[in-house]
Amino acid sequence: MGKFYSVIPDAQQAFIKKQHIFFVATAPLSGDGRVNLSPKGLDCFRVLSENQVAYMDLISSGNETSAHTLENGRITFMFCSFEGSPLILKLYGKGHAVLPGTEEWESLTPQFTIYPSTRQLIVADIDLVQTSCGFGVPLYDYVGERDIHFQWAEKKGEDGLAEYVQKNNLKSLDGLVTDLGLL
Repeated sequence: MGKFYSVIPDAQQAFIKKQHIFFVATAPLSGDGRVNLSPKGLDCFRVLSENQVAYMDLISSGNETSAHTLENGRITFMFCSFEGSPLILKLYGKGHAVLPGTEEWESLTPQFTIYPSTRQLIVADIDLVQTSCGFGVPLYDYVGERDIHFQWAEKKGEDGLAEYVQKNNLKSLDGLVTDLGLL
């Protein structure tokens, strides 16, 4: 059934490349804080090495991942097989946000499609990989990506996006500062 690894094996790297959706989870240190769990898509996830991954993060209604990883680094990614053989893959590690204008941004962005609404990259050093059966995960058919975000971002324009980030992305729901809030 389940197996544990200290690196992301080649078979799991290949599995990740085939997935259209993944989930990212973070949490503050406070016992009263809210756990964040977000679905992500758009071919934005990359395995950088057997122990490092990253994803391109778009401007959205909150910025919990940035706040939580700034506070404590803890991050978990989950991939589920919704077609073919069942599998659940979890990557556990320590993450951080990479912001535009930094050396790390410049070195990583060639591996991604960067959009006008790209907010940051989230990079994680993975120290534990877990697979489990996924027998209870239903089968689904992938029909395509949504373009609603890009229509919204185009309508907002550069100034509108900057204003939206200032209003909605500088603190977490629990009041923790995000990396963008430090600028």
